[in-house]
Amino acid sequence: MTRTAPAPPSAKPRQGLLLVGTAILLTGVNLRTAVNSVGPVLQEIEHGLGVSSAAAGVITTLPVLCFAALGFAGPPLAARFRDGHVLAAALLAMALGLVGRAAAGSFWLFVLGTVAAMAGGALGNVLLPGLVKRYFPGRTGLLVSAYGTAMAIGGTLASGATAAIAARIGDGGWRWALGVWAVLALVAVLPWLAVPARPGASAGRHTAVRMRALVHSRLTWSMTLMFGLQAMQAYVIIGWTAQYLRDQGMSAAAAGLLVGLNAVIAIPVNAAVPPLTVRSRLQRPLLVGFICCYLAGWTGLAVAPLTATWLWVTLLGLGLGTFSMVLTLMGLRARTPESTAALSTVTQGGGYLLAAVGPLLVGVLRGATGGYTGMFVLVYVGVVLLLITGWIVCRERYVDDELPGLAATAASADPERGADVEVAGAEPPVTVPHGRRGPDA
Repeated sequence: MTRTAPAPPSAKPRQGLLLVGTAILLTGVNLRTAVNSVGPVLQEIEHGLGVSSAAAGVITTLPVLCFAALGFAGPPLAARFRDGHVLAAALLAMALGLVGRAAAGSFWLFVLGTVAAMAGGALGNVLLPGLVKRYFPGRTGLLVSAYGTAMAIGGTLASGATAAIAARIGDGGWRWALGVWAVLALVAVLPWLAVPARPGASAGRHTAVRMRALVHSRLTWSMTLMFGLQAMQAYVIIGWTAQYLRDQGMSAAAAGLLVGLNAVIAIPVNAAVPPLTVRSRLQRPLLVGFICCYLAGWTGLAVAPLTATWLWVTLLGLGLGTFSMVLTLMGLRARTPESTAALSTVTQGGGYLLAAVGPLLVGVLRGATGGYTGMFVLVYVGVVLLLITGWIVCRERYVDDELPGLAATAASADPERGADVEVAGAEPPVTVPHGRRGPDA
């Protein structure tokens, strides 16, 4: 009797995963190009469109508002259409928006193009963590690290190269410098269109936690303030530091490269901070260290902006470690994946709305006073408030315990108490094994 040998495993699933992985990485590269390319040529945009400093503040604030508003559309769209098609459409809108705002002849057309350009970034922020979890459940950390690195590389390129491109072209070069990033977005569209549907990928029972209930949680409010205050620091740095340095006499190319240094520093910082944050004894010392970096960096820029500028920018980049810290704390302050996702969505949505006030107010104050005193007052006050709210969030407690109904709903959706707790939301997630908070917890 002859036994037929089993057929070798098909290479198609592996090829499909390679295609998805490529699409995720290319999308990651595009998540910050539309944001980081504005600051280095903000002065040229003001002159080219004939707008005031207050209007420039609106331009630097728009990305934050779009992240807050458009990100909420991700889950409903993904529930109705394939994730790949949603992201392909978002990246196509990004490409069209980048070209549209580069060619805009008026402020409002520039605003419209910016909103379209932010669509890809906002939806990618929300959908990529879930796609990583779905297609690479055993390699989540590796893929998150990879597309997080790709995001930092894209942001660095946009910050460092935009002003140089504009200077090389000459008159009107800022338009080409903003529009060139549409090429990367178009390249990222192609693999998503080729990703096949995955039958049964969305099958299974899912119980959502009602986010409205979190309004009654003091922890949620504290975390929302902490996230918003650290995001405000980040977007003031991204949107206004390059222009500030240029107004002090630095060349546009040099200022853009220095601001891009923040994105480079973010790579090792984002890798090192989460493992330290899970140790409860280290949370407050870490927070104090970041606050000191912020204070030293801003003080250096205020007192000696053209002396050891790289040091002040590096210190600000280290201070931005509060971003990965608050993402990790989201996983530590909720007991289940469902309550963690709800906490993350509310925290980041409300936090980005708060953060939008920062760059807008800087523009208004600069237009009213003709200087940057208002900017430094704003960031100093923000740093103090960040220390206060962060200190509160670092006290170990859980949003589920503040809202018993939330805990009951989440518990029914999570019968396996050993499941991982994953931070879902507007940035790469941080996964923390449930019930293991570190030796000091």
